[in-house]
Amino acid sequence: MCPAGGWDGSTGMRACNSRVLAVLMPGAGICLGLLMVLAACQRNLIYYPVREDLSHLLRQAQSQGAEPWYDRRGALIGWTLRGEGRPTAEGRGRHLVVFHGNAGHALDRTYYAEALFSLAGSPWQTVSLFEYPGYGARDGQPGEKQILAAADAAVGELVANGEERIFLLGESLGGGVAAALAGRYPKRIAGLILITPFTRLADVGRVHFPYLPVRWLLRERYDTVAALRGYHGPVAVLLAGRDEIVPARLGRELYQAYEGPKRRWVQARATHNGLDLSPGAGFWNQATDFLLGHAQP
Repeated sequence: MCPAGGWDGSTGMRACNSRVLAVLMPGAGICLGLLMVLAACQRNLIYYPVREDLSHLLRQAQSQGAEPWYDRRGALIGWTLRGEGRPTAEGRGRHLVVFHGNAGHALDRTYYAEALFSLAGSPWQTVSLFEYPGYGARDGQPGEKQILAAADAAVGELVANGEERIFLLGESLGGGVAAALAGRYPKRIAGLILITPFTRLADVGRVHFPYLPVRWLLRERYDTVAALRGYHGPVAVLLAGRDEIVPARLGRELYQAYEGPKRRWVQARATHNGLDLSPGAGFWNQATDFLLGHAQP
């Protein structure tokens, strides 16, 4: 009970308000402090880079049949693997660039090249594994702005080297990167493979932090839906039916929102990191046929 005051109870009400504020203010301060810490440290919750010495990665690359991919200034972009794919009618090879997820580093993903090169009569001649700033042996710090700027520069390098039409594969977070490039360069990107993609990073955050104002706190956007509005080429989407990191419903929503040529595959029992991406998986042959059947020359 609040104490009674003057004829209108004002003195008692002021005393009551003071006591309520005295109780609420520390709690509000703690909550605000927690939100500020989460806002400041959010990149540590998004990016999980594995750093490696370049000499170690060069030895690993050699053992896996990969070679370093450098820019014109000699800075590392990522890694390249070469197959024996058949050229296009114009005599050009088909080149696919992989943008990996938020953990590990690019050289962990050589299995994508193995799967594509193993196809009967494989059309793929080159698979490049793009490395994010702050991952592997690449300098810098990971962040959406930094990653997209580096990816943009990588496309520029490929174009400068005569690559006219490039295919992109984006895995999880990498789907946001691939979609951003497709939206920026719709005439350069011949097709996309998106593996466990999401609509927007904020939508993923809301799944894992449902009681926090994620949209207000999150500085990293990766708005895949918005990025693909500027793209009209073929998009192949692979979802994990039991995805515990990026719920499959977000991939379905992205798929429904995209208005260009598209095809979807679902591995119903797979978790986020449990998809069958082995060379024998039927997805690779079907996705390749779909992309090449709809890609503009």
